[in-house]
Amino acid sequence: MGTDVRVRFCPSPTGTPHVGMVRTALFNWAYARHTGGKMVFRIEDTDAARDSEESYLQLIDALTWLGIDWDEGVEKGGPHGPYRQSQRTEIYLEIVERLKASGHLYESFVTPDEMEARNVAAGRDPRQGYDNFERDLTEEQRADFRAQGRQPSLRLRVPDSDLSFDDLIRGEITFPQGSFTDFVVVRPNGAPLYTFVNPVDDALMGVTHVLRGEDILSSTPRQIALYLALIEIGVTDVIPRYAHMPLVLGEGSKKLSKRDPESNLFHHRDRGFIPEGLLNYLALLGWSIAADRDVFTQAEFTEAFDIVNVNPNPARFDQKKADAINGDHIRMLAPDDFQARLLPYLTGLVADPPTPDQQAILREAAPLVQERMTVLSEAPGLLAFLFTPTDALTYDDDALPKDADQARRILEASSAVLQQLDDFSTAAIEEALRAELIEGAGLKPRDAFGPLRTALSGRRISPPLFESMEILDKEATLARLERFRRHLG
Repeated sequence: MGTDVRVRFCPSPTGTPHVGMVRTALFNWAYARHTGGKMVFRIEDTDAARDSEESYLQLIDALTWLGIDWDEGVEKGGPHGPYRQSQRTEIYLEIVERLKASGHLYESFVTPDEMEARNVAAGRDPRQGYDNFERDLTEEQRADFRAQGRQPSLRLRVPDSDLSFDDLIRGEITFPQGSFTDFVVVRPNGAPLYTFVNPVDDALMGVTHVLRGEDILSSTPRQIALYLALIEIGVTDVIPRYAHMPLVLGEGSKKLSKRDPESNLFHHRDRGFIPEGLLNYLALLGWSIAADRDVFTQAEFTEAFDIVNVNPNPARFDQKKADAINGDHIRMLAPDDFQARLLPYLTGLVADPPTPDQQAILREAAPLVQERMTVLSEAPGLLAFLFTPTDALTYDDDALPKDADQARRILEASSAVLQQLDDFSTAAIEEALRAELIEGAGLKPRDAFGPLRTALSGRRISPPLFESMEILDKEATLARLERFRRHLG
């Protein structure tokens, strides 16, 4: 498709990054990488009451963590800066003056009450809004309004025709003539509105494709109307292609709200998602690489992604599926990489940096849990017992045996047979315990090994039992079996 594709991601820095917003960034980035184009990252920070520097830094953090890089924009620069709307006021005002001079913008003095009264007088719905009546005010009428102390807003003169565009996801969409009226683009205080600055920035930055959520599809004809005016005054010569991505839904098929925990990108990171897993899952919110395949790498995603293949129907955020895909990506990590990513979740259990003994334990234990984990936050529950002194180990209620007498007998028999082992390897431990408890005592594996697992880890679920004994070593294993036997009375 050539290298002329230019997309943009332009969030407002309010609140924490929402997965729907990040999905928008992801699809823009993937389309730019797929086509050999460029992605512009700019910030729409003209709402001083809601925007915050903390939120801005969180946006940078989120994209950087996920590996969504941009070609020009904030923190990087480029030929079309500045890339924060709050720093572009002079640029907007210059365009406003050109559009006023060309007649595309005109002054509007009407108040909401007057607008409603006009509609009532004309037999229309009072809430219908503006009816374009000020398009042809005389200079004398304008002067009279100013004499009353009124400050005008500026409205864009909308073309008297249907406005159509070919949505890359949804196909041909037409807004009939009269479906919306001339709209305000500059407030009475002279501040340009989002409906003005957003398309102006797109035009000045050479954006060729606007890929965004379907929740703002209704604003597209207004943007096209403004684009037509910008073309006429020579600011740009083309209207970008539009694509409106499906909504992301939560439980009960409702739009994923900022109040829903799963909407918060950092909630997933804190739970132990790795960027590869979350990026993979977010890519599936409206798109698929193949009918029978859900797991893929970042490189495979960008190679395959095309915006025209995005499904227009709403996508539902499925936490269980997201966890499963993250688990698949955890298993794809190289052993050293996996161990390094576990460390932030073992704070308080392992020194920073780990001691040589702790590093050795982690090196042996990591492969045992890598196959079992879906999120990295499961690490403390699975591995804490390996870094806990025997006399500090606690026992979960659900891990305690129902038959304490039988458990004591199992612990005593196991201690006796393990005491005799000179080779305290996984294979030797398993052979000895199975011979004693399964073949000799006729116990089922669950009944035989459950008390041993609790004695070692304090939990009902742990890494593989015999491997855990080898990692702990003979002395610590026997000490834990004896301690739990005494705990049972």
